[in-house]
Amino acid sequence: MKARSVSGFAAALLFCCAGSAWTQSGSPQTGPAYPAKPIRMIVPFPAGGGADFISRLFAPKLHEALGQPVIVENRPGGSTIIGGDVVAKAQPDGHTLFMATFTNAINPSLHPKSPWHIDRDFAPVSLLATVSYTLVVHPSLPAKTTRELIAIAKTRPGQLNFASAGNGSPGHLAGELLNTLAQVKTVHVPYKGAAPVLVDVIAGQVPITFGNNIPTLPHVKSGRLRALGVTSAKRSALLPDVPTMIEGGLHHFVVVGWYGIFTTAGTPQSSIARLQAELAKATREPEVQRRLTADGNEPVGSSPAELARFLQGEIDKWGKVVKTAGLKAD
Repeated sequence: MKARSVSGFAAALLFCCAGSAWTQSGSPQTGPAYPAKPIRMIVPFPAGGGADFISRLFAPKLHEALGQPVIVENRPGGSTIIGGDVVAKAQPDGHTLFMATFTNAINPSLHPKSPWHIDRDFAPVSLLATVSYTLVVHPSLPAKTTRELIAIAKTRPGQLNFASAGNGSPGHLAGELLNTLAQVKTVHVPYKGAAPVLVDVIAGQVPITFGNNIPTLPHVKSGRLRALGVTSAKRSALLPDVPTMIEGGLHHFVVVGWYGIFTTAGTPQSSIARLQAELAKATREPEVQRRLTADGNEPVGSSPAELARFLQGEIDKWGKVVKTAGLKAD
């Protein structure tokens, strides 16, 4: 009787332990409950910029869906290296996120000795949004199309300047891509931010720039700037009459800024899947889409695999441009 009692108790214990490996919905548990504590979203830029805006748009949505606070932390400096170092060294449990941008696609080429690399030390979660740019010129430059601008540049090598928000910015790389694909030589003039770029291009101090669509649009409509081409693969709803750079004769000319969420490499796939599902769901919310598009962004909400492929394509493309143009980090 004693042996049978012990045997029965052991069987019951095994049944309970087995039962604990299943959730109430009948799904198997693949690890500790996630999230188990507040989530940190590291933004490697100062407050007030595009990455900060996107982060603060999505953080409350994750908080609501996951039941844990999502704290946005701005860690600017070092071309995102300082903020990224926090994520690279974090516990691989999905509680530390990284808001990656276009900068992180060119850092492998410009900063090969960085202590971390996004394609090695980070795990992709979801591409949230992209943003295109517009090639604009001062009206004093007699170019009505991209083809005409290229023709002028060919007759004046090294004499036309283009402005950007700084070395390594999307506008800078777009200008270098124009040089490479069109086989022309325009000269880069870096500024500290997009606002002073627009001021000087409108004033005619620098005749060319690739501007963000939203702040550029009013000046195009007023005639103070002339739009020649948009950098996205398809025309922008904001500027439906402006052809793409591809339509302007430059095949494969696609330049988009982008915002994607990554976490520390080695994070359980179940946690990544949970994060991705909630982020993708948030990008489909009408209010989120309205706020994204009002700021010139195109909502995406990709899978981790899609983000990984997108990132690798960006790294490969800009690596070639950086090498061809002989660009160096500041």
